[in-house]
Amino acid sequence: MSFDPAARVQDFLVFGEFGDVNPSICDSSTFTFLSPDRMAEAFEHDIEGCFLYARHWNPTNKYLSAALARMEAGEAAQVTASGMAAISSTVLQLCSAGDEIVSSRTVYGGTYALFKNLLPRLGVTTRFVNLADEAAVRAAMSPRTRILYCETISNPLLEVADIPALARLAAEHGVTLVVDNTFSPLLFSPLRLGADVVVHSMTKFINGTSDCVAGCVIGSEALINRMNDVTSGTSMLLGPALDSLRAASILKNLHSLHIRMRQHGANALFLASRLEEQGFDVHYPGLASHPQHTLAIRHMNQGFGFGGIVSVDVGEKATADRLMVRMQEERVGYLAVSLGYFKTLFSAPGHSTSSEIPEDERHTMGLSDGLIRFSVGIDNDVARTWATIRRCMAHVGIEPQVLAAR
Repeated sequence: MSFDPAARVQDFLVFGEFGDVNPSICDSSTFTFLSPDRMAEAFEHDIEGCFLYARHWNPTNKYLSAALARMEAGEAAQVTASGMAAISSTVLQLCSAGDEIVSSRTVYGGTYALFKNLLPRLGVTTRFVNLADEAAVRAAMSPRTRILYCETISNPLLEVADIPALARLAAEHGVTLVVDNTFSPLLFSPLRLGADVVVHSMTKFINGTSDCVAGCVIGSEALINRMNDVTSGTSMLLGPALDSLRAASILKNLHSLHIRMRQHGANALFLASRLEEQGFDVHYPGLASHPQHTLAIRHMNQGFGFGGIVSVDVGEKATADRLMVRMQEERVGYLAVSLGYFKTLFSAPGHSTSSEIPEDERHTMGLSDGLIRFSVGIDNDVARTWATIRRCMAHVGIEPQVLAAR
């Protein structure tokens, strides 16, 4: 594809009140009006350049939202205080009691817990399916289905969704296709591929410095307006407001996202290739052996790589634990959840970020207890990083050829 989302962000210009190259940070929770009539009008609908209350909008969040909408080729966006706030606000805006969601079986553990455990208390149920199986998706659809939900690159098995095919199914059944693009900002543009709504945890790659928690929703102007309606909007009434200081920081980091994603991707491809050569079971869409490698190439924006996440199965949980501890001791990176940081982070999803998913379901989808998820950093010398990882493996007794023979 020739679409360049990074160029759209770079073209986004906004000046501060005094001509600052960075827009001024709005450090105010409420805003003044020149007349009671104007205030009353602001409760009825948005007024360009007029702000009501920071839980609704403030100038800084508006700037960031506009940049994100441009990046994803959307009409409008809303920033939130976390990725889960973005997901829950979107779902609750689109669904009511009695409605259903059809979701990919491989999603972030927090998303799974929201769909499986919390939403049923509100009368919204979810059917989890393998979205690569079109017949299974069709069978899961019902007249009560309101959302088809997936992740562009799934967490943590890195399956790549066929968004155009899912978009056709969603349109056929009159449902909304919601895509979590957290793992692949710039790499894929789900709205251009047919999705209706995109959500991100900006905590991860978009911000890139692991110093804040934030999320966003991107879609049609009509949806964002509904979410911000003062009488019925989930973004307004649930209160997931992003602090303006954090919004300003993310906006500045957004302008280096294209550089960071290329380096994350180049390093991840290097490590994934080396691990596969050693005989490990590696999940990474940049490898020719990945089941959706060709699909990814067909739909991705060229020039940004295949993402910074690599998952590798080292056998048993105890083996994975020993290796991660040793890698932290050898300063490969940190034993920590989350991702998108400039240093490498690693964790065992089966006992951390995917632990909300029952064990039998994890094993059915292929998520073993020995799977390690690497969020590969932007190291300048990834060959040295790989040498250190191999040394750590040898220290804890991992023999690649034994794993390859299993």
